[in-house]
Formats: sequence, C-alpha cells, structure tokens
Amino acid sequence: FEIHKAVSTEERINAIIEKCYKEEAYVESSLQDIVDIEAGESGFEADMGDVDQLLVHANDAPVVRYVNLLLMEAVRDGASDIHFEPGETACTVRLRVDGALRPVTPPPKSLFPAIITRIKILAEMDIAERRLPLDGRFKFKFSGRVVDVRVSSMPLVFGEKIVMRILDKESLVLDLGDIGFEGQNLKRFKEILGMPNGVILLTGPTGSGKTTTLYSALNLLKSSTKNVQTVEDPVEYLVEGVNQMPVRPKIGLNFAECLRHILRQDPDAVMIGEIRDAETAEIAMRASLTGHIVLSTLHTNDATSSFSRMRDIGIPAYLTASTMRLIIAQRLVRKICPNCKTEYKPDAGELEWVKPIFPKAGSWTYYHGEGCNQCRNLGVKGRRAIFEFLEVTPSIRELVHNEADDMTLRKQAIESGMETLAENGFKRVKEGETTISEAISVCQMD
Repeated sequence: FEIHKAVSTEERINAIIEKCYKEEAYVESSLQDIVDIEAGESGFEADMGDVDQLLVHANDAPVVRYVNLLLMEAVRDGASDIHFEPGETACTVRLRVDGALRPVTPPPKSLFPAIITRIKILAEMDIAERRLPLDGRFKFKFSGRVVDVRVSSMPLVFGEKIVMRILDKESLVLDLGDIGFEGQNLKRFKEILGMPNGVILLTGPTGSGKTTTLYSALNLLKSSTKNVQTVEDPVEYLVEGVNQMPVRPKIGLNFAECLRHILRQDPDAVMIGEIRDAETAEIAMRASLTGHIVLSTLHTNDATSSFSRMRDIGIPAYLTASTMRLIIAQRLVRKICPNCKTEYKPDAGELEWVKPIFPKAGSWTYYHGEGCNQCRNLGVKGRRAIFEFLEVTPSIRELVHNEADDMTLRKQAIESGMETLAENGFKRVKEGETTISEAISVCQMD
C-alpha cells in the first residue's frame, strides 16, 4: 500500500481516532462483520421443529459472538432492556436506553432462531417449548463485575420474541440527591423515613424509577440497629444489610403471604415491591399501625389519586387516613447532553404550556442538545427524576377520612404547598437540565 501525506485540524484528527478506535465503534463494527459474514454465506435455515439442529447452531461461533457483543454494548450504553423481534422477512433488535428504544445491527433472519435458542440456553429455559411464554435468568461478567439478566419469551406469528432485562448493579444509583431529590423535599423525605411508623408510597407508571427510589430509601434505612426486610417480585438488586425475600407464586408464596411471615421476623422497616390487591394493602397498613415503617409502590397517575385507588381495591378510608404519611409521584425526564448543549429560543406553542404555571417563562434562557457523537445525535443523555411530593397533613388526612374526591384532595394539597409534577418538571427546564417537550411528554398537564 502507499502512504500519502494529509493535513487536517487537531479537532478533525481526534474525531477520526474516536470514530475508529473507541470501544463503541469496535462493537458496532464487530456486529456488522458477523452479519456480513452470515449474509454472504449460504448459512442454514433452521427448522423450527428441529431442536437438535437449533441446539448445534446455538453454539456456533457467530451466534455466541453476536450475543456476547450485544450484551457488552447494552451494558456499556446503560441499556435497561434488549428486544429481539421476529418478522416475516427480517428481524429487529433494539436497545432501550434512557427510556427510548433504538435499533442496533440485527442478525440475518437465518441466524435468528439460533440466537433465540442461545439466549434460552443461557437462561435455562426449555428450548423445545415455543408455544408458551417462558421466563429465565442468567448472569455474566463484564469489566470485572457481575451483571444479572432476566429473560422473557413470547410466542408471536413469525417466531419467539425475547426481551432481556439488564440488571447492572454498578448503574444503580443509591443516593437520593443523585436521583433528583433536593431542598425541602429531600429533607422531609429523610425525616419521614426516620419515623417509627407509617406508610410511604411511590406512584407512577412502569419505568418511572420507583424501584430505584425504593432501593435508595432502603440504603438510608439500613443500619446495625435496624432489621430492614423486603418482599419483591423478583429481587432486582441485592442491597447489603437488607433482608430481601422473593415471592414464589407457584408454591403459594404471594405478596400477602410473604408479608405475614415477614411481620413475625421483628422488622423495623418493610419494603413491599408493589401493592396489587386489597389483602396486601390491608396487611401493610395494619403493620404500620403496629410500629413499622412501610414502603411500597402503586400504579397511579399522580399522588392524590392514590387515595381513590386504595378505596377502589377495598381499603377503608379510615385505615388509609390513619396510616399514610407520604406519597411521591415520580417520572423520569431525559437530560440535555452536556457536550452539545446550546441555547435556543422556543416557539410560542411551547411557551403556551409553561406560561400558565410560570407567567415569566418568556424571560427564561432555554437550552437543547444539537446532537453529537457522545449522545448518538439525540441531544439527550441520561435521565433524572421529577417529583410530586404529597405529605399527608392533618387537613389532607381529614379529607381522606371523609372520602373526598381526587380534585378536592389535589386542590387542598396544592394550597398546602405541594409542587405538581408539571411545576417540578418546568423548574428543571428553567435550570437548563431538560427541554420543554421532554417535560411535557412525562407530565400530566391539567
């Protein structure tokens, strides 16, 4: 080969080095190499009924390498899930990063059955059973640490879909300040956690960070003088100094049954992964009456609707009123990428969302991300939580006892100083942490 002299700027040279030699480029190019090799060869068309053939090809080097590289990319990018989706003529592979799915290099269709089989072997799932949904779990080492993976399979028209949940303890944030708590809310949360009894609820949809906040609270509660116990489905992360118990529905060990046994273990604090039924809710609330601090989660849109949700599942209003201390509604917003963060002027349509809450929003300085190689040209990188922090004051307690509706409770809570999700989200916009559109996308706008 010939060598030619070329002149360029330092910035351009560094960009090329970054592109060619960073780990991300290596993983992406390696995945593409596997796909190119398999697409260029005649390959094999696995008979979906031939388990022996699938088992052989599941251990082929390209299959093993593809799965390993994809797991490496997922952990490196901080992905929470990997989706393998079969189609009629092609398959799709996507990673969920910062709450959004993005596609990665997919394998050729001929390789897909062997990849699914490989994952099921790792997770100790029945590779011969493709008609029923299955669950499994496995661990692997990455950069000197152990990463846990939960696997779920689902039979679709064109084959099995697999979703792998990545549980990387290194990525778990156990500091309430790092999650997004600050000021008076952080102070009061810590004070209420230190109380001898009462119920603390975290509410929000799936993927809103409730579990992370619960683990952060447990991290504060644990000490040599306290017995902290949990019941979870399943145990996602291990917290040293906390006694964690998984539910086992197949043998009749559900949340309510686990909770009954935990209360015989002399706990100081109890965390319940989720309140799903009246039995679990009532046991939890009566436990708080007998001198325990109880933490759990509930699926509601905002903090005040938790009270009506409790009524709907059959919990008496007097019991909710006498035990509830704090309800936190939570969402996650994507943060502006610090590397490509630039000032911009929002249009009138965007400001119309903010001005009813903050009339002086027109004078704020606004930022967004233009997109760069560090954020994959998305303009956002990482997430933080925003909150609706409802402390159950005597006035709120009286309304709950009298079975007031959600609107009345919400009005009283705001008059008592509760900051809504929208207010908290737009404050993050004012601070230059996120964008108007991002705050709107996760908040319930009244």
